[in-house]
Amino acid sequence: MAVFHLNVNGKRYEVDVDPSTPILWVLRDHLNLVGTKYGCGIAQCGACTIHLGDAAVRSCILPVSQVGTQPITTIEGLSANGDHPLQRAWIEHDVPQCGYCQAGQIMNAAALLKANPHPTDEEIEAAMNGNLCRCGTYTRIKAAIKSVAKR
Repeated sequence: MAVFHLNVNGKRYEVDVDPSTPILWVLRDHLNLVGTKYGCGIAQCGACTIHLGDAAVRSCILPVSQVGTQPITTIEGLSANGDHPLQRAWIEHDVPQCGYCQAGQIMNAAALLKANPHPTDEEIEAAMNGNLCRCGTYTRIKAAIKSVAKR
């Protein structure tokens, strides 16, 4: 066990966990931030996507020991009231079906738009590739991202 000082959603936390613990489980089990979902556990589905600094990362394989001093943003920290432009666009475009993958989808899209505010269709498809949606709402996800990019 080791003590780690984390900056999550703008708040400071101290956790005493095994250094190899994936940050996903630190967030969910130790900080009670359960918006980040466990999907596959091998970084293949994207349900666990968070931001580490400005980069979208898969939290299921990222050991807490590799976080360092970089700030972490989860879906809970994307906006105070759930009114981030992407969250509003998700509703406007009727994206969620079961909803399980949506936090990861939104976090990945937010990182894309921060790095590239006006992506092409091809850039959206490339950036979102690997975030899986079992309900198949990819067309609506792309439309939601494009609508935010136009604003």
